[in-house]
Amino acid sequence: MHPALAARVDALLARGGRRLLGLAGPPGAGKSTLAAQVAAAYAGRCVVVPMDGFHLAQSTLERLGRADRKGAPDTFDADGWVALLRRLRTPEAGRTVWAPEYRRELRHGVTGAIEVPAEVPLVVVEGNYLLLDAHGFGPVAALLDESWFLAPDDAVRLARLAARHERFGKSPDAARAWSTGPDEANARLVAAGAARADLVVAPDLLG
Repeated sequence: MHPALAARVDALLARGGRRLLGLAGPPGAGKSTLAAQVAAAYAGRCVVVPMDGFHLAQSTLERLGRADRKGAPDTFDADGWVALLRRLRTPEAGRTVWAPEYRRELRHGVTGAIEVPAEVPLVVVEGNYLLLDAHGFGPVAALLDESWFLAPDDAVRLARLAARHERFGKSPDAARAWSTGPDEANARLVAAGAARADLVVAPDLLG
């Protein structure tokens, strides 16, 4: 993690209590990678809770006719995500919060997969729509103590996205089509959230 980002995390933790750091950005921006770097740098004091655990189940998306644009705002349980953030922000003394985790091999979230003990001071939450002021995500920004919007080089981001889709079973042509189709539509929607962020993380800070 870049020293400039580490300094911001240090300042956040110095405020005491439970703090929520949000990592937002378009698909393929590197949110999960940066979240993992923060967790490694602050081992024992940080837990990562991705928004992806609130994906609607694949069977639900198929029933609703939304499976062909999985990843769009209305393919998540936004209300459930907001409710979890409120619990994470003000943990009860001695009470662990259990968060869901998305499992790609199952194509849906698994409840109770991420343990967030009450004494952990930093929770890093990451997802596309943390700064979206629509589709039920409007309350999220105010629940974060600090928010970063990741803005990598677009060519790098698209290449990373296509490689990820291939890794999880799509053909090269299908991976490119999804990256430049549904993913890119979501990226344009997410871009407006950069103005609400406390920090826009430029490519030179992402490594």
